[in-house]
Amino acid sequence: MTPIFLDNIRLIDPQADSVTETTVVLNAGVIAAIGAASAPKGATVIDGRGACLAPGIVDLGVKIGEPGERHTESFRSAGLAAAAGGVTTIIARPDTHPAIDTPEVLEFVTRRAAEASPVRIRHMAALTKGREGREMTEIGFLLDAGAIAFTDAPAVVTDTKVLSRALTYARSLGALVIGHPQEPGLSKGAAATSGKFASLRGIPAAHPMAERIGLDRDIGLIEMTGARYHADQITTARSLPALDRAKTNGFDVTAGVSIHHLTLNELDVGDYRTFFKLTPPLRSEEDRLAMVEAVATGLIDVIGSFHTPADEESKRLPFEDAASGAVGLETLLPAALRLFHAGHLTLPQLFRALALNPARRLGLPQGTIAEGAPADLVLFTPDTPFVLDRFTLKSKSKNTPFDGARMEGKVLATFVGGRQVFAAE
Repeated sequence: MTPIFLDNIRLIDPQADSVTETTVVLNAGVIAAIGAASAPKGATVIDGRGACLAPGIVDLGVKIGEPGERHTESFRSAGLAAAAGGVTTIIARPDTHPAIDTPEVLEFVTRRAAEASPVRIRHMAALTKGREGREMTEIGFLLDAGAIAFTDAPAVVTDTKVLSRALTYARSLGALVIGHPQEPGLSKGAAATSGKFASLRGIPAAHPMAERIGLDRDIGLIEMTGARYHADQITTARSLPALDRAKTNGFDVTAGVSIHHLTLNELDVGDYRTFFKLTPPLRSEEDRLAMVEAVATGLIDVIGSFHTPADEESKRLPFEDAASGAVGLETLLPAALRLFHAGHLTLPQLFRALALNPARRLGLPQGTIAEGAPADLVLFTPDTPFVLDRFTLKSKSKNTPFDGARMEGKVLATFVGGRQVFAAE
């Protein structure tokens, strides 16, 4: 592998909380040197021209259509979209058809991903068989087959006894369980957050307390079992005190939030625009600002795209009936940079939540800037403006709420294991 010398770059180090003008050498799949005065002999030299170099994004909670829904997203198209968006590691969800609930299915998707994707893809496995919440999967065998975590998301295990048994077993193996905090009865059929806006639009809605009740239940079971737990999406201010108490009490609990809930609110639905129908639904502006502050303080650990592809037919329906979810692999970074440009987060804080924290939580070596660390990196300019055209996205599905939006931030190059997998045109 030819060494790469990155000159004239601003290095974003989320661990040191610093931005430094320096040089970086990539060789043999790792960061070989930081601050070298000159390029190694035979190296490919890339002049960054003052662009930012940061750890590649570790996107926790991506849905890929394989197997069963390859028409919405394949490993190949997801990998290309990720590379174009600065995502170097995809953590894929098990809500596929069939669900990833046996070692055989897990081994199949792992092999397919390795063959087709230019970026790293690791898979979560289902917590219960068929994601039906009745019987837990063979967690030990799935761990041996390479499962990185266990979740039924976005489904909720309603049988508390089944969930407690699964958590106890996961605790004995050191496995990470990822929950989707919702009270399923209150949130069933909801397409919006209850309030004046939903009432005026006549959209079926759920109260924000549905999330808080679901989180309280899960935290109670974590206290009982001692399991490692990550809440995939915290989206309401009412949930934050419970999360804070759990962390203060020393429970092994972390939490994430989607980029859409950090940058959009319930009013963006406007006149029933189905690209803005998400799970959980978009929240109030007060909730959005509370989530941004929670990321800034570290109470919420992870920002993810929660990439959920959907075909045109499933979105061209009345708002209540349309599929939930949005694609986000390519828009995650420019959308996140809105928080930087608004003064809410620094670049090191942003990449702490996008790369360092998810990698640490999953026990991966990525997400850090240090000599000897994996050379999974993104080179980008934070200020380059553009108008997003959804038809230019590399994802098979084009269901993005940012279509036509003015955004800032352009990925110039993406590196995985020291190999350049994307270069801007």
